[in-house]
Amino acid sequence: MSFGGPILLTLQLAGVTTVILLVIAMPIAWWLANTTSRFKPFIEALTALPLVLPPTVLGFYLLILMSPNSPVGAFWVRLTGDTLTFNFAGLVVASVFYSLPFAVQPMQTAFQSVGRGMMEAASTLGARPLDAFRSVALPLAKRGVLTAAVLSFAHTVGEFGVVLMVGGNIPGRTRVISIEVYSAVETLDYTTAHYLSGGLLVFSFVVLSLVYLMNQRGVRAGG
Repeated sequence: MSFGGPILLTLQLAGVTTVILLVIAMPIAWWLANTTSRFKPFIEALTALPLVLPPTVLGFYLLILMSPNSPVGAFWVRLTGDTLTFNFAGLVVASVFYSLPFAVQPMQTAFQSVGRGMMEAASTLGARPLDAFRSVALPLAKRGVLTAAVLSFAHTVGEFGVVLMVGGNIPGRTRVISIEVYSAVETLDYTTAHYLSGGLLVFSFVVLSLVYLMNQRGVRAGG
């Protein structure tokens, strides 16, 4: 009984997705926390869409978007010689879309708590906007950034519908833990399903407990 392949692939997917999400979601969260644009509700709705959209629906449209017949998929084939669909790269793209709200929302809340006063004070002392962000806003919002990273990682580990639609069930290439559980149940291998499901259950509980403990300590420190 060997789970090494799916576990390693899942950890790689979650790690790469989390790094990309932090890079992409941070400017989005900062903009949402500070903008007065009338388009803000629509951008917020767009980033939160994966929370309410069925994973199979999101996966279906991503499958169409990344297929070799689409401009995006065709460009990727010309660039790499391989397809985005049924490939690790496609899993990363799908995971970034699917876990986006788990990265944006905690950071947006954290940036909103910083307030404009601190940034204006830094500006009056001669700090440029980027310097003020790095030296003032980011340290004050570090709990939100850490929460975003932890939730993004954990959510990617537990993905199923989106990655199945985009990546299929290819051993060693796209078969992550959740799909391995599905395959085990299909073949009546309940022992494997129990081991993997139990591991995901414990992992999810530990991650959520750490997030809530961290937030509770932050509230106490703020108080």
